[in-house]
Amino acid sequence: MTTTHRRTPAGTRRAPTPGRTPVGELARAALPWLLPAAVAAGALGILALWWRDTYAVTGADEWLTGAGRITGLLAGYLAPVLLLLMARIPVLEREVGADRLARWHAQGGRYLVLLITVHVLTVIWGYALTAHRGVLGETGELVLHYPEMLKATAATLLMLGTGAVSARAARRRLSYEAWYYLHLATYLAIALGFSHQLVNGADLVEGPGRLAWWALYLGSFALLGWFRLALPFLRDRRHRLRVAEVRPEADGVVSVFLTGERLDELRCLPGQFFRLQFLAPGLRWAANPYSLSAPPHPRFLRFTVKDLGGHSAAVAGLRPGVRVRAEGPYGAFTARARVAPGRPVLLIAAGVGITPIRALFESLPARPGTLTLLYRARREEDLVFRQELEQVAARRRARVHWLLGSRDRGAGPSRDPLSAARLGALVPGLREHEVFLCGPPELAAATVRELRAAGVPGRRIHHESFVF
Repeated sequence: MTTTHRRTPAGTRRAPTPGRTPVGELARAALPWLLPAAVAAGALGILALWWRDTYAVTGADEWLTGAGRITGLLAGYLAPVLLLLMARIPVLEREVGADRLARWHAQGGRYLVLLITVHVLTVIWGYALTAHRGVLGETGELVLHYPEMLKATAATLLMLGTGAVSARAARRRLSYEAWYYLHLATYLAIALGFSHQLVNGADLVEGPGRLAWWALYLGSFALLGWFRLALPFLRDRRHRLRVAEVRPEADGVVSVFLTGERLDELRCLPGQFFRLQFLAPGLRWAANPYSLSAPPHPRFLRFTVKDLGGHSAAVAGLRPGVRVRAEGPYGAFTARARVAPGRPVLLIAAGVGITPIRALFESLPARPGTLTLLYRARREEDLVFRQELEQVAARRRARVHWLLGSRDRGAGPSRDPLSAARLGALVPGLREHEVFLCGPPELAAATVRELRAAGVPGRRIHHESFVF
């Protein structure tokens, strides 16, 4: 049975409001729309490149070959665009959000695999018709005798293999670390495919198309190298992060306190996350995403980690003094996301999603009595930061509801504590609230639907997911 506990304390301390300018607000609102529009405009430019070099299409062989040229150009264009989405470019991470970029990257990856598949099939089929040769014979001829085709074949196999392990069914069976290393194969695939495109691409032999291709690929790899390799290295040298303490919080949950130099220069905000690479045996070869679980402090940063796999389980055994490399801060799940700062705020956390919510609960600007936290957990023992949350609520005159119980029992809208009806009963004036939500993806998606059903506009529902 699901139970609800409520606390309405007295006393308050208001956090400062982050400074924002009208121009900055306009850019923040427009960027998530402008970025896809820019990508689409680039795709239209690719089609124009094909159209310029195509005088006529007659016969099945030319139609197939033309389809192969188009899909090959679009695949070659999309590959570096996907790199840019995951290059950790600060303005994109901050204003668009890491989770949205990751979703676009995943969706674009599926399109890329489809484009590559269609490109290979149509080119082979079209060339076979032109040469009056069988498809298998033409495949051997292309792979073994055309320049750069062995590289193209290797790139195709790497891309298709990465697409296979990235499929949802396969991904659930992989640890984050295994998926991460397998995904690195895409960089090699893109590099191999680039030389094939320049040599075999009829539309890229010379002229502006070739120059644009060089600029796109070199620029993408330069940005990737700077933000993913050079900048983290320079920050590591400057801030010299190391483990100060590992503190148990609940069963399978620990908080890791990092200390270092000039931490205020990181300019991180509550709700953001870092990718942390602990330089200890078994941990040094992967950088996993972990959220700040408290507002940043000039002398330390706190991250809270739940045992969800090999890497996170090993974090509990870290000793003080271990060096840490950090990429970040990343994410748009901050007070900057609010579209109407004067509105009341509802924070909803489930499971380990309490980590960024805990930092927001202490720091998010809100008037006394206008801040509410709903914390969903199976058992009382699973509640993390309960004492801290009660103390913060006491200072800020905020409301806290502990929503306990198994999701498997009491199913149905009438028993679900996060249904539209129950949310409306727990939070008076729910539709007037600005909502921040963090939890397991399926629960978060269901809760967004219930919030929309309760009348909360989608633009006032902010959620960020960190699954890979």
